[in-house]
Amino acid sequence: MAISDKTRKILWGRSGNRCAICRHELVVDATPADDESLVGEECHIVSPTDRGPRFDESLPDDQLDDQANLILLCRIHHKMVDDQQETYTAELLRTLKENHEKWVSSLLAEKEPIPPIRIRRIKGDIPTHLVRLRSGRAVLAIVDGACGFAFEHDELESQAEVELVSGFLQEAQDYGDLSGDLEAGDRVKGAFEMSARLDELEQAGFWVFGGREIRRLEGGVGSPSPFPVAILAVLRPTSPEIIWCHSQRQGGDDTMARILKKDEAHKIVDRLPPNATWDDLMREIYVCQTIERGLADSEEGRTRDVKEVVQNTTCLNEGP
Repeated sequence: MAISDKTRKILWGRSGNRCAICRHELVVDATPADDESLVGEECHIVSPTDRGPRFDESLPDDQLDDQANLILLCRIHHKMVDDQQETYTAELLRTLKENHEKWVSSLLAEKEPIPPIRIRRIKGDIPTHLVRLRSGRAVLAIVDGACGFAFEHDELESQAEVELVSGFLQEAQDYGDLSGDLEAGDRVKGAFEMSARLDELEQAGFWVFGGREIRRLEGGVGSPSPFPVAILAVLRPTSPEIIWCHSQRQGGDDTMARILKKDEAHKIVDRLPPNATWDDLMREIYVCQTIERGLADSEEGRTRDVKEVVQNTTCLNEGP
């Protein structure tokens, strides 16, 4: 009989890939030029041949290749125990085998269990609203480096709308997945292509809104780490989820639209005093909008030098 695959797996598993005498690992790592090297051997405690070491005719043939009659050794100690069979008797080898397998089992049992991996949402990092995305650069800023994606859209009414919306969201996710490998030229092309997709959507009666949420990846063997999620929503301008806010900016009016879900709207309302008016609510939303727009301007490089701001402010103060 030959040693079965099942018996081999049991022997190697219980031995922990270690020699029962020296406890060295029995698989040598690969090198740049060669594969791994296997230096472990499955050794018979009682030889299956009458001229072999520690042969015992009283042991039944069907037990010779059993896991109980095998010990895992490195090549050096395999040769040693067979050459010195008077010292390394069958009884001694069985004791060495038993002690070694108990050592492996206890060593593994002492390790703390690895906690399951989970992605946890952090209350302070959950966006209360999404901003309307008007350029491909803004879309790429949302999906860049994202580990996860949260997409939603209005009910679609035709196959053409399905193809248009699904194609946009898939292309945005592809850019997010590949963002770490994109060269500068690829990013320019990507921003241009996403701007074209936004124009197509707007012509078809859709607006795109976006935001980012930083969740936390916990568990496993490493330390907790950020897990950024890109959020995109494709909605019709008539969607009841859109809240309009008007802001006066240099050069004229700029109208911003944001998505505000019911539970998120309640959070803003809860922060207001009991006697707050509708104007107070719109002012609170406007403040959130201004902060979000400022962050977006900063991410896209639309900033002004501090000295320039101070100089302009000084000039205004010096007026008549």
